[in-house]
Amino acid sequence: MLTKSAHTILERFLTGQGHDAWQVLGAHEACEKTQNGWRFVVWAPNARHVALIGDFSHWRRMPMRRWSAFWHVFVADAQLGQRYKFQVTGPDGSVVDRADPFARFAELRPQTASVLCRAAEHAWQDARWLEQRAERQSRQAPISIYELHVGSWRRHPDGRQYTWSELAEPLIAHVQSLEFTHVQLMPIYEHPYDPSWGYQVTGYFAPTSRWGTPDELRAFVDRLHGAGIGVLLDWVPAHFPKDGHGLGRFDGTPLFEHPDPRRGEHPDWGTWVFDYGRAEVVSFLLAAAHYWLESFHIDGFRVDAVASMLYLDYSRPAGTWLPNQFGGNWNLEALEFLKRFNHLVHTTHPGAVTIAEESTAFPHVTGALEQGGIGFDFKWNMGWMHDTLGYLATDPLFRARQHHAICFAASYAFSEAFVLPLSHDEVVHLKGSLWQKMAVPQDQKIAQLRQLFGYQWLHPGKKLLFMGGELAQQTEWNADAELQWTLAVDPQRQALHRWLQTLNRLYRSQPALHVGDCQSDGLAWIEGADADASVLVTQRNGLGRSVVVVLHFTPVRRPDYWLPLPAAGKWRWLLHSDLKIFGGSLAKLPPPVSAQVAELPRPIAHIDLPPFAVLVLEQMP
Repeated sequence: MLTKSAHTILERFLTGQGHDAWQVLGAHEACEKTQNGWRFVVWAPNARHVALIGDFSHWRRMPMRRWSAFWHVFVADAQLGQRYKFQVTGPDGSVVDRADPFARFAELRPQTASVLCRAAEHAWQDARWLEQRAERQSRQAPISIYELHVGSWRRHPDGRQYTWSELAEPLIAHVQSLEFTHVQLMPIYEHPYDPSWGYQVTGYFAPTSRWGTPDELRAFVDRLHGAGIGVLLDWVPAHFPKDGHGLGRFDGTPLFEHPDPRRGEHPDWGTWVFDYGRAEVVSFLLAAAHYWLESFHIDGFRVDAVASMLYLDYSRPAGTWLPNQFGGNWNLEALEFLKRFNHLVHTTHPGAVTIAEESTAFPHVTGALEQGGIGFDFKWNMGWMHDTLGYLATDPLFRARQHHAICFAASYAFSEAFVLPLSHDEVVHLKGSLWQKMAVPQDQKIAQLRQLFGYQWLHPGKKLLFMGGELAQQTEWNADAELQWTLAVDPQRQALHRWLQTLNRLYRSQPALHVGDCQSDGLAWIEGADADASVLVTQRNGLGRSVVVVLHFTPVRRPDYWLPLPAAGKWRWLLHSDLKIFGGSLAKLPPPVSAQVAELPRPIAHIDLPPFAVLVLEQMP
């Protein structure tokens, strides 16, 4: 029998308040009439019948009892690790075997059954990390993210993918050597189709069995926290696949998906779209987010495809989408869901962060809820990414004509709290690797990459780089093979590795480079009009500290460049891209430069400006 507390949780689920529904729905160890076993509970309000099938019954039907919109049964003979499904009879009499929507584990693809999995047994050791998390993940903190696809970062010589246990040590060493603050894992939830990279989720509560057990994942997260590395997850509440064992038409009717295909199907991806106006669906998604935060100590989510959730006409031609009640194209139910999601994350797990992949200019994505915003902590700055890569894909000979493109991002750098992404999306589907995108001769490509990363790290906004960028991979990402680690022995790539390490170290140590990432006074222009030389000079500010950033986007040396600076006096180098350790020509930092007052708007220093220069200067006392 369901307990009184279980009834209470299930009633909350029906009203959209069920973020704790994962504690009852699904399969849980229980005791009934002095017998130990497992209790199974599933939401299927329109089903004619539901039966449980599994290893414990030799896959014979075990009828379930109905309570309200739920079906439940207790099985004394069920054992840890056994497989099971729900056999659902729809209103029309059709029968389909379904995986458990709340399953905490599943068998390895191509098999699709759910697996009995005990609640977390891992003994966490990350209390210190959790105490410091809010400070480490604030908008004033230095946040640099290494984006990772678990299945293709490393592979064994025979092609086998690494497990969580095998991955932890080499990943920690690599991330620490580059001095990133976080890793972001592409979706690690159960999914049937490898080429979807995890974005076609069938198990929202189940870490995929490809890489180990849930407790092995917990141990992995714990080890990263112990090494001072935060763990963010890609999360996919925008759509789900049509696989027969999944959520679609779960009880023989549209249940998780919107019943109208003009809202319930996504034309680009061939998937179902969640019905954000249905209270139980809201509970399901909120429960999934809460489960990962609570049970896996995840530090936050990057929410995939937010624009597709917010716009009813997203990628839909005229006449194929259904307007909202006011005749507009905003999905008001999805908007309300996202606000509730952000409120839940921030109130139940203070310090955890939410990041929106929102590719339009939808207003106030990172605005505070109490001020009418959606409540995300950060948003990917897709405009910065497109403008920057487009500019660097232009031959340096013609960049003077495109100078506005590299300047434009500064005009809206503080319209939201941004992350600057160079993500997996930019290095797949015949787009080429970052190395291939650089419109310079092959012997200059790594120098141009060095400048790209320098520009990214010195521009306002938190940082994200997809794995392989640090290796200057010559081909685009292949999810079926490991990264091109053989490149790591190349001296030029080792220099690029040191460059990224130095950028992260400088970013962490200089408040001027991170405190003002999301504040309007975090950047000031010094020189933005020198299109002929393709030079930008800006001032970064934070906690009363300032540094000057100089970027030169052509491959020529300018031996007597007149550099405007904010004040007269001596200025020392904090970063100089022309050092030999980074692949340049200088053995050590040049001596400080002197800025003299001249008949110009600002004091001037005469400097030797190297090709593709990235320079940072600080005024001496």
